[in-house]
Amino acid sequence: MSTPTTVRILGIDPGLQTTGFGVLDASGSHLQYVASGVIQTTREEMGNLPARLKVIYDGIREIHERYQPDVASVEIVFVNVNPQATLLLGQARGCCVTALVSCGLLVAEYTALQMKQSVTGHGRADKSQVQEMVKRLLQLPVVPRQDAADALGLAITHAHASPSMNKLAAQGVLHRKTHGMFRSGRSH
Repeated sequence: MSTPTTVRILGIDPGLQTTGFGVLDASGSHLQYVASGVIQTTREEMGNLPARLKVIYDGIREIHERYQPDVASVEIVFVNVNPQATLLLGQARGCCVTALVSCGLLVAEYTALQMKQSVTGHGRADKSQVQEMVKRLLQLPVVPRQDAADALGLAITHAHASPSMNKLAAQGVLHRKTHGMFRSGRSH
C-alpha cells in the first residue's frame, strides 16, 4: 500500500480589517497544523481602501512565499444586512482570490455553512464551537483566534472535500461547461 501524498492547504477567511489565514498539511485523513494568523489593515487610514487592499494582497503573497502551499481555500461571501459592508468585504475577498491566483494556486471556495458543517458537524455552529473543534482536530495547545480558526476550518474543509472532488473529476463529472463563453472566460 502506498503512502498518501501530503498536500499543503492554505485557508483564507477574507476581511477588510482582519483577514485570517491557516496552513495545514493533509496526508490522507491525517491533518498537521503548520501555521495560522491574521493580516491586519487597521494601520491604514479607514477611508484608504486601495492601501488596505494592498496590505491584504502583499500579506497573502508573503504567506505563499513563506509556506509554499499547494492549494488554497477561501470563504464565499454572501450579502449581509448592510450592502456597503458587503461590497467592501467582496472587494477584500476579490483581493484575496487575486493574490492567490497570482501565486499560481488553485482556489477552492466554500460557504461558511459548508465549513461549519465539515468542522463541527452542523452548519449553525457559532464561532466558539468552530474554534474549539479546530483546536481538537489539529491538536493545538490553545484555541486559535476567530479569524485564524475560520481560515483553518476552510483548510480542513478542503482536506475533507478534495478526495471526493478528485474522484468526481477523474470520472469526468466536474468538467467545466464552456458553451456560452468567450475566449477570455467572460460569459454572455
